[in-house]
Amino acid sequence: MVGAPLALLALLLLAPSADAGWENHPAHFWLVLLTAAVCVGLGAMVGTAAQRRRDSRTVLVALACSTAAGFLGLHALATPGVLLGPNAGFELATPVGLASAGLIAAISVVEFGPPAAHRIAARAGRLLTAVLAAMAGWALISLAELPPLDGPLGPDQLDGWQVSLAVIGVIGYSAAAVGYARLYRRRRAAFPLFVALAFALLAEAMVVIAFARSWKVSWWEWHILMGIAFAVIALAARREWHQERFSSLYLDDTVGGSQDVSVLLGDLAGFTSYSERHDPTDVALMLNTYFGRLIPLIRESGGEVDKLIGDAIMSVYNLHGDQPDHPARASRAGLRLQSAAAELLVEHPDWPQLRVGVNTGHVYVGLLGADRGHRTHGVIGDAVNLAARLESVAHPGQVVIGEETARRLPAGSVLDRLPDQALKGKTGPIQAHRLMDLPGSP
Repeated sequence: MVGAPLALLALLLLAPSADAGWENHPAHFWLVLLTAAVCVGLGAMVGTAAQRRRDSRTVLVALACSTAAGFLGLHALATPGVLLGPNAGFELATPVGLASAGLIAAISVVEFGPPAAHRIAARAGRLLTAVLAAMAGWALISLAELPPLDGPLGPDQLDGWQVSLAVIGVIGYSAAAVGYARLYRRRRAAFPLFVALAFALLAEAMVVIAFARSWKVSWWEWHILMGIAFAVIALAARREWHQERFSSLYLDDTVGGSQDVSVLLGDLAGFTSYSERHDPTDVALMLNTYFGRLIPLIRESGGEVDKLIGDAIMSVYNLHGDQPDHPARASRAGLRLQSAAAELLVEHPDWPQLRVGVNTGHVYVGLLGADRGHRTHGVIGDAVNLAARLESVAHPGQVVIGEETARRLPAGSVLDRLPDQALKGKTGPIQAHRLMDLPGSP
């Protein structure tokens, strides 16, 4: 099945009479533009997942989709009689974009180590900006007809460009197809197999580009192959659970591993009784007001909101191993949350009061759930459980931290040692401290 496009190409080359012509400019314009739109949607979806998980593989896959989309859009503009006249740069935009995307796709299969992966993920915005700048530069050079795109390309010139770009694209997409096929065999998740199939089709499209004759069946073949390839990825993505739908592509470190983190948990003391006395609409307004103030503070401090459960909020620091000062970050955030909550209570004295617990330790960070069912990226471990227990013993308005968190705070931190706590589920007494002040806190 995968070899069918190349078999068709061979047939058309061996029987030129079968390679009939069909010059339909509007059909070409909409086919290329629709393929570009699918690529834009894919790039946006994968890019959102990449940003949320800081996974370098999905960063590169999103970049490959964006690169292909941009150059496909430029190629659509070169359709004769639609928007622009014949233009060498716009005519070559598709093979240039596909070849570039192929190289990025090949790089994406590399299992980068944590330092390199973090650098790539941290530079995702810059990489996308570089791709957009390259597209804009290509468009400007094409419109201005600057060398080497300073005039219509003759058949020999066009063939030379396309063959060279096709070789690059075939190498890139073939490497990517092999890499994702191996990922499928290792993880036995269907999505990498569909990605491998799509890249194999794109590799074949690059072969067809090198031999196709303009406006013939062979020429239309590589356009259709492009559309099918990206549609395969899009349809496969729709079959996945909406949360973490690209999780089967993640690097091993993103899929799951141990990490030293600080966990902040907060909830509202008296929430149940408040809910009993008030209309559900008023309760929702209160919660939205609280979360609207607290969540931005957590993000400003470098924390990632892991989940909201009723009136409780959980955030994690150092998820990606890039915050060596995470105990101080989480503790300082706890004080900032209490300060913001106190301001809200001045305006709404009958509202429940916030209490916060912070704990530091090693946890499992990774995917939880079934491959084809509900799947999420979570944090589990005793350090999380203890943070919840510390939060439960905090009085309204307090931040209570664990012994390990306290041990790692900077000099000058003001702590009030609490009596050893007998906490539910813990075999012995637990040391805890009330955090009073921290250097650098407001």
